[in-house]
Amino acid sequence: MTALADLTIVRTLHATGATLRSAAHVGHGLAVAVWDRDEIAQTRYDTPNHHTLSLYLEHGEGFRKRLGNSWKCSNGAGDLCLMPARSTSDWDVSGPIRMFHLYIVPQAFDRATVELFDMDPARVTLREDAYFRDPRIEAQVRAMILSRHWTLPADRVAVTQAGMELMAYLLAHMTDRRPDIPRRGGLSQAASRRVRALIDARMERPLCLDDLAGAAGLSSFHFARAFRQTHGETPHQFLTRLRIERAQQLLRHGASLARIAELCGFSSHSHLTARFRAQTGLTPSDYQRHCGVRPEPAARAEPV
Repeated sequence: MTALADLTIVRTLHATGATLRSAAHVGHGLAVAVWDRDEIAQTRYDTPNHHTLSLYLEHGEGFRKRLGNSWKCSNGAGDLCLMPARSTSDWDVSGPIRMFHLYIVPQAFDRATVELFDMDPARVTLREDAYFRDPRIEAQVRAMILSRHWTLPADRVAVTQAGMELMAYLLAHMTDRRPDIPRRGGLSQAASRRVRALIDARMERPLCLDDLAGAAGLSSFHFARAFRQTHGETPHQFLTRLRIERAQQLLRHGASLARIAELCGFSSHSHLTARFRAQTGLTPSDYQRHCGVRPEPAARAEPV
């Protein structure tokens, strides 16, 4: 997370002499702050390096934002402003205000775009808006963030959750989302190697799509699509094929079916047999006979 002092709007407000009442990081890429300000001035936020959601908590009736050759005036407490990263804005400040800010670094916003909507972040644009009302956002800020002690571990969990929910809400309601198109190129070679290494290391244990997607560094939805584009089969088909290939190798070395099922991640001898036959057209025993291999004898019970 970018340090608070490195956030563009935080730096700008400090330079104006505004008072930072409280501030905290509340999750990877998220921070919150409450500011007090009372002066007559003009302020420019020049290409900020983060997104900002602002809620006027008290006063602010004398504020306005430049829109081309005109101004849009604030209605005071309850007004919301949304300032996307890299979007320069000019403000006319007059009188007192107390305001809440949620800061979102672009990397966190892009990650949420992928995870929540399975969309390429380049195709999602956060809208710029000033002095709009949204009772749900205001209620979330006042009830779930401002009512908490941000430095207490238990409350920080709740504040983090509230911040993430606000980010998801902005993604759902305050973006210009264009229909996504499949990403070209599929998985990178590095991502494919990480996925294969995970499978090889955990062949005998259950693996789910989230495990494989995590190794690739993608959401489950993007991973499944990119994987099929790269490998021509689903992750499940790929994993099953690798397990059958390992089973064939062990069968050629004469391992018992029970041991092979255990080492290859099959729940039982019968599970192995069913999957093996579906993949190869042979039962494991038929495959061993075809290879001229005699299986290991089953272990005998010790006499009591």
